[in-house]
Amino acid sequence: MQIRDARDDDWAEIWPFFHEIVTAGETYAYDPTLTSEQAAAGWMMPATAKLSRTTVAVDANGTVLGSANMYPNRPGPGSHVASGSFMVAGAARGQGIGRALCEDLIAWATREGFRSIQFNAVVETNAPAVHLWQKLGFQIIGTVPEAFQHPAHGYVGLHVMHRPL
Repeated sequence: MQIRDARDDDWAEIWPFFHEIVTAGETYAYDPTLTSEQAAAGWMMPATAKLSRTTVAVDANGTVLGSANMYPNRPGPGSHVASGSFMVAGAARGQGIGRALCEDLIAWATREGFRSIQFNAVVETNAPAVHLWQKLGFQIIGTVPEAFQHPAHGYVGLHVMHRPL
């Protein structure tokens, strides 16, 4: 597996798993009616954007297995804190893709001079992600109660997770 910067033509492979994850409604608070064009505009960071990046994890054949985007968490006085989002294709889950994408984010944020990384909205019932982020040094610094409507669990909390660099 290799992680590289995403190209515009990678969206055709990202969109199917992005759409599947978003319409499942279990881990992201994206509008499930987003079109491919709307989703691409939000996920794919322009190459010209300062301190922003979209990556893909690809196998030896070049098939996209997962994707991440990374950016300053807030503008101006908050721009020293990075953030990011991750999606892995269903068939590739459990193979270390999410870990590799997050490790890449940590390395990138360190190189770019960010002081820390903050995830703003990790669904508390997404145990695999919460566990992975904790293994990678993130701590839950707060939970917004009932901030996410899960299709099976009802209203659940959103964790704010933080990792110093």
